[in-house]
Amino acid sequence: MKPKSFLSNLLKPFKSEKDTSKEEDLEKLAAQEQKAFYYETLVTATKDFHFSNKLGEGGFGPVFKGKLEDGREIAVKKLSHSSRQGKKEFMNEAKLLARVQHKNIVSLLGFCTHGVEKLLVYEYLPHESLDKFLFNSDDNRRLVADSKRRDELDWKRRYDVIAGVARGMVYLHEDCHICIIHRDIKASNILLDDKWAPKIADFGMARLYPEDETHVNTRVAGTNGYMAPEYVMHGNLSTKADVFSFGVVVLELISGQKNSSFNRDPDVSCLLEWVWKLYKTGRSAEIIDPTLAPLGESSVEQIKMCVQIGLLCCQADPSLRPPMRRVVVLLSKKPGSLEEPQRPGYPGSRYRRTSGASSQTSSSRSRPTRNAAASFASNPGSSSGSSLNTYGSTFNTNTNTVSTSTITSPIPLPHGKEPIQE
Repeated sequence: MKPKSFLSNLLKPFKSEKDTSKEEDLEKLAAQEQKAFYYETLVTATKDFHFSNKLGEGGFGPVFKGKLEDGREIAVKKLSHSSRQGKKEFMNEAKLLARVQHKNIVSLLGFCTHGVEKLLVYEYLPHESLDKFLFNSDDNRRLVADSKRRDELDWKRRYDVIAGVARGMVYLHEDCHICIIHRDIKASNILLDDKWAPKIADFGMARLYPEDETHVNTRVAGTNGYMAPEYVMHGNLSTKADVFSFGVVVLELISGQKNSSFNRDPDVSCLLEWVWKLYKTGRSAEIIDPTLAPLGESSVEQIKMCVQIGLLCCQADPSLRPPMRRVVVLLSKKPGSLEEPQRPGYPGSRYRRTSGASSQTSSSRSRPTRNAAASFASNPGSSSGSSLNTYGSTFNTNTNTVSTSTITSPIPLPHGKEPIQE
């Protein structure tokens, strides 16, 4: 199959009249900036997609490591034939990554189509995904290996990951040609290169964000433990949903604990509730991952600052969450005084929303949702100057399942894709 026709063949099974102009634009862009790979080249590079070269598998399909004849190492995503949702995600990722370029965004090297086979080719990042270093495996036989890997992820590297991901998100939200909401920022979608620099990956569920809208309504798709409450409950999607996910990742990096499977304290439902409990009682130092010890005083103060930034990003009221550009500014400063965060959005949490909250953090591309209070179940006893809202037990973070029947909001939930389970 000739490379020059690869994109036409790639798009053919998913083609619709309204997408024709977009496909033509994408083909021009691909011809200018991307490279078409022969299928035979990828078969050779991955040793016929041998199991020993398999890096992982998601809703899209399996990912394989490969090595080209010129010595470059690549990662090849292969579309699963049985995945209907994967076809949409495949096209979505191809379109978006063909148009973005940033040092903290994974690089798409090209595409390949061969009959029913559809593949995306990326740069290979030797340290793979962040979660493999940060979280212990459920398999006890691998705990020793996991412990050794976590030792490599010292505080400096974790801080650099936080800062790098924040810069990548600023690019997506504000500096790209059009605002992109990733929708699935999490540890397993952050890849690490040979110098431990982070790169945001997996844009299969990303959405474009119209500049003249405060939010978009969409079917709920994402990963339990990382999704903002207003998005889980009502499908209200804005850049502030990504900010929430980022805040969760920050707190996971600091604690070494996974929000969706937290079990260190039987009195709390998730990592966010535990962090909030310790922060409010002046015990932020207890949140720090024990494997980071020993730490100097300056590092401890920097970590405490990051705890506060993480909580600011995870506030239940989306209008109070800072835009990512401000997060980058906060991270670049020496530890100092920051505004006090309000309660984070975890099941059963409440927050009091003031009338002027939205004007403090809105920006041209990172605006709060219309009527943020509508994102939560309202408390009928709220006062006139503010409203008290409850984020109900929408999902059980320990089992990664969603239960829409427990939501008491008067606004109906959107029908759509269940949040992805890891």
